[in-house]
Amino acid sequence: MRSFVHTQPSTRVVFGTGTFDRLADEVRRVGARALVVSTPGRHQLADEAGRGLGVLLAGLFTEAMMHVPIENARAAREAAARVDADCAVAIGGGSAIGVAKAIALERTLPIVAVPTTYSGSEMTPIYGLTEGGVKRSGRDVRVRPGTVLYDPALTVSLPPRVSGSSGMNAIAHAVEALYAADATPISSLLAAEAIHALARSLPVVVKAPANLDGRADALYGAWLAGSALAIASMSLHHKLCHALAGAFNLPHAELHAVVLPHATAFNAEAAPEAMRTIADALHVPEAAQGLYDLAVAIGAPLSLEEIGMPEDGLDFAAQLTVRNPYDNPRPIDQDGVRALLDDAYYGRRPAAAAALRAR
Repeated sequence: MRSFVHTQPSTRVVFGTGTFDRLADEVRRVGARALVVSTPGRHQLADEAGRGLGVLLAGLFTEAMMHVPIENARAAREAAARVDADCAVAIGGGSAIGVAKAIALERTLPIVAVPTTYSGSEMTPIYGLTEGGVKRSGRDVRVRPGTVLYDPALTVSLPPRVSGSSGMNAIAHAVEALYAADATPISSLLAAEAIHALARSLPVVVKAPANLDGRADALYGAWLAGSALAIASMSLHHKLCHALAGAFNLPHAELHAVVLPHATAFNAEAAPEAMRTIADALHVPEAAQGLYDLAVAIGAPLSLEEIGMPEDGLDFAAQLTVRNPYDNPRPIDQDGVRALLDDAYYGRRPAAAAALRAR
């Protein structure tokens, strides 16, 4: 066994249908006055949470935005200060959890997360802030939620197409954790099981959205994927998605779904062991092609073009990506990234794209 250093993050996980009803008890464990954070689309659920919290409610902030623009982060921090909150309750997907993390980064207060998507962000110490068209991320133990309530019933209303993309986002965390330079045996086990769980549950979730067993299985996979990324570091896939998100404000989960097969193909020859693990978890011969085919099967978007990426922005995106690149199994060069982006823009299946470039 190779040498490694393993740091085990600690988060209290409360899992099961109906756990949303235990929110007040969990808030009481970590703080006395909670600011409930959500996006505008989840304000009704935030209101319900507020009613359930009763005297534990300090206030509501229901204006969380995708990619956490710095102005949005400042507004949330001001709201927390105004009501003297000593806890944040994040209800929703990565946007709500990201804004709660932005508050915790400055005010050092505990977060109770109630995820309603499969982003996995609730398990990580990773935060992101967007300013001037650039999305920057970092790691800080202060932003990792101390408590997570996974209630499959809260995900039933998530539309099938959004569910599929959100699940692919979670799989991206697991894929990158497998070939990270600081991967450990534990992070790799978590990542492999996450891919396996999501690959089997996402088709169920998409075809039968009310299936609570499928929803629970998908949340289980997202939990493990986020846990793996909490241990291991990010590589090209996340760097590229952050560059595209900040510069072009593309939808978060859909962006990850589109880019993942191509980032995986980019790294395939440099990370053969990770590729075998991914392929085995998907029950397919090849990792990148299997990820693409899963996206097709669950109705996730396949091209940057269909999610609003301008073709004339591809060169700029490649330039952004190679600036201060993350560690990656294969050296990140501008020509290689530009070719990756071209494949992603047109939604080519990775094997076909490789054959075309070989001509």
